[in-house]
Amino acid sequence: MLTALMAGAAGLTGCTSGGGSGSDTDSKAGDSSPLPAPAGKYRILPAPCKAVDGKRLKAMLPAGDSLTDAQRAQLYAGVADTSYDGDRHVGCRWTAQSPEETRLLSVGFERVVSYDRTLMSDDDKARQVYVRRLTDAHLPFPGPTTSPTASTGSSAPASPGAPPPAAGQSPSPGVSGSPSAPPPELGSRVLEGLGAEAYVEDKLSAAGASAAQGRTVRIVFRTSNVIVTVEYVVQPALPGTVPPSPETQDKARQLAQALVERFNE
Repeated sequence: MLTALMAGAAGLTGCTSGGGSGSDTDSKAGDSSPLPAPAGKYRILPAPCKAVDGKRLKAMLPAGDSLTDAQRAQLYAGVADTSYDGDRHVGCRWTAQSPEETRLLSVGFERVVSYDRTLMSDDDKARQVYVRRLTDAHLPFPGPTTSPTASTGSSAPASPGAPPPAAGQSPSPGVSGSPSAPPPELGSRVLEGLGAEAYVEDKLSAAGASAAQGRTVRIVFRTSNVIVTVEYVVQPALPGTVPPSPETQDKARQLAQALVERFNE
């Protein structure tokens, strides 16, 4: 009888142990923690002062004839922005001066990281940052993809009280205080075909009796989890000369497209 009781107790112990293992297995199977989103495509940023090829730099920033070879080399080497986190934010800028004008070029790269990828991926966080900048630029999102009225052929409404131009004559530039700029004005707008999404800002500085109007073109685009900013400034030395919108925007956009291709390599 004692032997039978001990055997029965051993059997109960075995059943209890087996039941405990089953309980642990069920608990683990029910643990459905959300998986983190994949990290962004880009883990490092390019060296900003080497991101623009020399031929393009010379086309956008023509050097004066008075510069020595050493001065030219220093001009096209660029000056790196101060950065305390080279994996997250870097930039470079170049300046070319001549008696006729001053030209400035800068490029900036920002790698966006989501601190909690169970809630938002790096790409989604970068898109959030991009949309915030688009909003700060006072451009609609999603924005128009067509050019403003000047490039679509429709004319702007005449100013109140301004007489219509005579036959064969063009309207007088500067009527009602508007800046005297050569047409067409492409303006600020959302861009297509540049990275995942992009926009351009095109601004003229205020005109004055002794101050020439400078043009600043800024292109911002996103590729995956990196946001790139290209800024190109043309500042004439003498009043009356206005940098053309199409040429300035075209040079900035060609550089932006080259940077997109660099990221895709």
